[in-house]
Amino acid sequence: MYPNYEVIRNEKKCINCNLCLNQCSNEVFYYENEELCSDDAKCVNCHRCVELCPKKALKIVKSNHVYTDNNYWTKADLEDIYRQANSGGILLSSMGNPQKYPIFWDKMVINASQVTNPSIDPLREPMETKTFLGKKSARIKRDKYGKIITTQPPQLKLSVPIMFAAMSYGALSYNAHESLARAATELDILYNTGEGGLHKNLYKYGRNTVVQVASGRFGVHKEYLEAGVAIEIKMGQGAKPGIGGHLPGKKIIGDISKTRMIPEGADAISPAPHHDIYSIEDLRQLVYSLKEATDYKKPIIVKIAAVHNVSAIASGIARSGADIISIDGFRGGTGATPTRIRDNVGIPIEMALASVDQRLREEGIRHTVSLIASGGIRNSADIVKALALGADAVYIGTSVMLALGCHMCRSCHQGNCNWGIATQNPDLVKRLDIEKGYKRIVNLVKAWEHEITDMMGGMGINSIEALKGNRLMLRGIGLNEKELEILGIKYVGE
Repeated sequence: MYPNYEVIRNEKKCINCNLCLNQCSNEVFYYENEELCSDDAKCVNCHRCVELCPKKALKIVKSNHVYTDNNYWTKADLEDIYRQANSGGILLSSMGNPQKYPIFWDKMVINASQVTNPSIDPLREPMETKTFLGKKSARIKRDKYGKIITTQPPQLKLSVPIMFAAMSYGALSYNAHESLARAATELDILYNTGEGGLHKNLYKYGRNTVVQVASGRFGVHKEYLEAGVAIEIKMGQGAKPGIGGHLPGKKIIGDISKTRMIPEGADAISPAPHHDIYSIEDLRQLVYSLKEATDYKKPIIVKIAAVHNVSAIASGIARSGADIISIDGFRGGTGATPTRIRDNVGIPIEMALASVDQRLREEGIRHTVSLIASGGIRNSADIVKALALGADAVYIGTSVMLALGCHMCRSCHQGNCNWGIATQNPDLVKRLDIEKGYKRIVNLVKAWEHEITDMMGGMGINSIEALKGNRLMLRGIGLNEKELEILGIKYVGE
């Protein structure tokens, strides 16, 4: 098939420094008869050569090669069939759903104060971005002497309502994982280990770590469970609802093998279901087993994919004893997933979040769990809208990868990440400087925090708590009546 991208080299600007040749892990560049050439078929559009070319002599353009026009059978349809007819295998992809489904974040606008409700200047007046995740008391309780009981179930404290989403060691490089851990520590927020266990060198960041227990139970042992401040049970993932995970054996090497506690070269396959969970009652047993194993000192998070009956599922999870529910929408990223599942299964996080928050409120159990929204959070405005729809905090993953240098070429599953993020090749991993990487993540979150306080001030709100579930701060534009009903917001002008 004709290449999707073409590498254009300006020979007048090129100084033949060979930097592009040495930097490309996909072997796009080569010499033939002493002339620098490019094999466009190998280019994944990662921009490594373009970014580092000292003379800006390179650019990558989308191929204009076409098939006969057909509004039903697209170029992508044809080429997918050709690939599968050749291989006999499923198609794999990375990152989240890229299809042209509605982006509901962009169909909601935020309110602003004017005359009757004065705005707040965040530069001159205090703004509270701190939040706490975990079960809350529904009413004030007193002891036999009439004193208020102030003890609460274990809570997670965040300086800003942002957490780094689950991305496993193995899917990501060690340098990427440590960058996340260091950034979370400096920001006083949390990062999630993902389902690959926790490298022994990162235990020191435990106070800012959420450890995950997935169906494969990779790297799960008592010391691991005790290392973090919270435990997340992964029941589902937005990029691949209903199926398990798969890390190829070629990535199971060295410390990854030791951390996951499986042999080198063996594929790490997480089953679709937990083989000990087939009901809410089964989930409750695991929740309380993990609480018992950690002396009831750590909140238990249950992560689910956003699917059609997500509100009913969340209602059951709230009754299972879980402290926090994480809902992952279909825009959520991943290192590898079957293309057909990524592009056709699941629902947007905006709809799922609003539906779950409303269901729990109607049942009078909203205070028993906190909600984390994830799967496609692109900027600070998305965060403000998520909080107003009912989230207590958000997970961000893809945006953090972009901060580290990812150019979203969506080929993570191939293991040749030129930016040292989604690879285990030592020569590529060292390209990601941990010191620079974690500082870029810190910069991103601090910039978003500043923007969040600006938007809150404009709404006349001075705390995250006052924003949570405050749907009066949102209005819809370009939405139909059913969409407005599910989101629980009014139309612009109302």
